[in-house]
Amino acid sequence: MGDRGAPDPEGVVDLIRAGDARTIARAITRAESGDPGVEAALRLLHRHTGKAHVVGVTGPPGSGKSTLVDKLVKTYRERGLSVGVVAVDPSSPFTGGAVLGDRIRMQGRALDEGVFIRSLATRGSLGGLSKACAETVRILDAAGYERVIIETVGVGQSEVDIVKLADSVLLVSVPGLGDDIQAIKAGVMEIGDVFVVNKADRDGADRVVREIRAMLETAWVNTGAGGRLIASGGAHHAASPSNTAAGVADEDPHAFLAKLPPVLKTVAETGEGVGALVEAVEAHRAKLVESGLLEERRKANAAAELKAALAARVLARLEAGPAGAELLRLAGELATRERDLYDALETLEGILSASGSPLAGRSGTNPGQAGD
Repeated sequence: MGDRGAPDPEGVVDLIRAGDARTIARAITRAESGDPGVEAALRLLHRHTGKAHVVGVTGPPGSGKSTLVDKLVKTYRERGLSVGVVAVDPSSPFTGGAVLGDRIRMQGRALDEGVFIRSLATRGSLGGLSKACAETVRILDAAGYERVIIETVGVGQSEVDIVKLADSVLLVSVPGLGDDIQAIKAGVMEIGDVFVVNKADRDGADRVVREIRAMLETAWVNTGAGGRLIASGGAHHAASPSNTAAGVADEDPHAFLAKLPPVLKTVAETGEGVGALVEAVEAHRAKLVESGLLEERRKANAAAELKAALAARVLARLEAGPAGAELLRLAGELATRERDLYDALETLEGILSASGSPLAGRSGTNPGQAGD
């Protein structure tokens, strides 16, 4: 993408699809900075996406996610697959840039033409992801990378947005975090397709494996929300009516346990167990494709992204115009109890209606929450 004048969108797309690393990097930078000049290229790129399998790697800080991702990349490359990595790091409070820079930890892959690694700053975004993460994944997908790995920032139980982007989610835990079960309980527990106990050479690894398996079995029997691989393609999707406690009662125990997500041990520093982890991810991918659940999951993810983008666009329009002052005035009256929330919402909806917003007229709906 040239620095002089507006770049030719079709030329940019051709270079990205050809795997030109410089063009890929510049496109990601412009997408991350919100440069409207890159939109034309992103529009054209979209039709060339959907081929990569997107793997999310999430878990608490200190669980060794970056080292594990490095070994996953190594294993995939040994199998002849190209890999894009999106490492989402906390933002610097001064520059807004990525603080940790996971590319430093993966220097051994820097010269491999089959690998592209990019760090993105969260820039205050909640849920463990950067706002530009989805666009970055699409750029790498269109560039021909067969596996795209997203390593999230590692913020514990709020780190659930990864399910809106990834086809397969790896939830990483580690022994020695104090109350181990607190690191993997509800809120994050439900998003895993494959569970990983990393640093398994430490004392307590087997206990963490047992605890995770016990929680998965309890979730399946009590709610029917477990068994992401077979039942519903993801615990964040609706469970199948057949996956109820009553349906499990008469099931053969071995068949029941086979439906639970795998719980694997790894030692990322040495690479131990990483081969089996890749096999589990590929098995999950195959089952999603064969069952048609991959398409179902991607439709749900696209709907979530569309709602969030629409809400952000409408809110930006509201804040940018004269209505921005009205929003602040209403907020003040709300804080002093001169006006209630619903009255303020109705007033804002009237403003949106007058401006022709697509979200106008939805009584009782907060436009800022449309992406929830």
